[in-house]
This record gives sequence, structure tokens and C-alpha cells, in this order.
Amino acid sequence: MVDAEGAAESPRNIGARFAPLWDPPAASTRGRPPRVSRSEVIDAAVVIADAAGLEAVSMRSVAKSLGVGTMTLYSHVPGRDELVDAMIDRAYADFDLPEPGRPWRPALEHYAHGYWQLLRTHPWLLDVNVWRLPLAPHVLEADEAGYRCLVDTGLAATQVVETIAIVNNTVTGLARSAAAEAADETRQGVDYTTYWEATGDFWENTFDPARFPTMTRLWTVGAFDAGATPFELRLGSLLDTIDLLVVHRRERGPASIPSFEEWVEKLGGES
Repeated sequence: MVDAEGAAESPRNIGARFAPLWDPPAASTRGRPPRVSRSEVIDAAVVIADAAGLEAVSMRSVAKSLGVGTMTLYSHVPGRDELVDAMIDRAYADFDLPEPGRPWRPALEHYAHGYWQLLRTHPWLLDVNVWRLPLAPHVLEADEAGYRCLVDTGLAATQVVETIAIVNNTVTGLARSAAAEAADETRQGVDYTTYWEATGDFWENTFDPARFPTMTRLWTVGAFDAGATPFELRLGSLLDTIDLLVVHRRERGPASIPSFEEWVEKLGGES
């Protein structure tokens, strides 16, 4: 791994890289007081990314926005990779998570809508590799909340993890489409509704129903009129499918996932 503005990073250092996200280093008391705080550096980077995308974030651009020299930032974060880690954690603090104890379906729907809003508020998160999200407090709190929605439904442990991944991927895909639509609206000066209203001639004179019979059948019953647009999150069908999965699993016999208390008791018995 190579930092975009630094040297190669040894795999051995990756775990240690996340430690400051849990216990930020205290500002040095030697010499002059720092002109900016670590929190101000992270906030400034998030503002830049929200406005211009993740690629616009560099140690230089953040320093410039704060009115300080680039070297000032290195007293708070070793490099851009660590800065992006902190930005992601700061952004995930905005994730509206469901409270514990709610029934699984409204909890999961709340979780999905919270994730959707997070990605619409911070669209640069769509450019982050989700397979390598930082092991950060707010990121793991989001994971915890998602798994908590389904862990006691009777689904097997692997089904819980796989289902949350499906929900996440669905929301991510829709958010990416929404971001692309917003970019096209800005670039072309034509909004979504106006664009499709202007295609009437195509449907009347070019489209051949006999060549696309399945689409035609769906159109005749208004399926596309009720479909989601790039700026709406409709997950009813997905939640219905998950509901069937839960019912099917319970009918076969619910899986047994140990409670946290059972895990602690077992761990104590083995020590």
C-alpha cells in the first residue's frame, strides 16, 4: 500500500494506523500552540470532499482552506490515507441508526434510509473502497446496528451478514445512480422529469412493443410509473423478500446464535 502523498505502508502497520481513530493523540504542549486542531483538520477535509469530491482532498488543499502551511497538518495526521480514515469516521457519525429493541423490519428500513441519507449527504463515500473501510468507532457502530436488526430473527449467522451486505449494496447502487443523475442535471441543465417527458416521440414512433413484450406488459399495468426514481429509496420488495427468508428459516427451525451474555459466560468458563 502506498500513501498518495507519502511512502509505502507495511501491512504490519495497518492495524496501528486505526489506533488514533479511537484515541486521538493529544496536542503537543511543547513550542507554540497548534494553530488548528485535529478536529478542525478533519472537518475541513470533509467540507472539501462534500463540495468537490474525494479527489479534491489533499494535505495541501486542506491546509490552504485552513490558512496554514501543509506541514502543520502532519502534526495531526501522518498522511492522506490517515486523513481519509478520519474523514470516513467523521462522516459515519452522521449515520442515523435505529435504536436497539425495535422489530426487525422497521429497524432494517430505518437503517437503510439512514445509510441512503449518509451517502446523499457525503456522496464522496461512494468512491471509498467498502471492502477496506477503516476500523473506526462510527463505522463499526453502523455495522453493529445493521447486524442487530436481524441477529435474533432466526436467520443463520451467515444469512445475517449476507443479507445486510445485500441491503448495503442495494442502497449504494441507488445512491450512485442518484449522484450520477444529479451530475447530469447540472451538466445538461435538464431535470429528471423533464428529460423523460421529452421522450414521448420515441415511445410513440420508435419503440416496438412486439420486440419488447415483457416491458410492454409491465408498462400496461403501470409498473414503471410506480418504480423508484434516482431520488427515492423504495425497498418494499427487498424487505418482503427478506421477510419470506425469515419465515422460511423459522419454519425449518431457527438458527441459534449465542447471546452476548452466553458468549461471555462461555469465555469465562474456558479461561
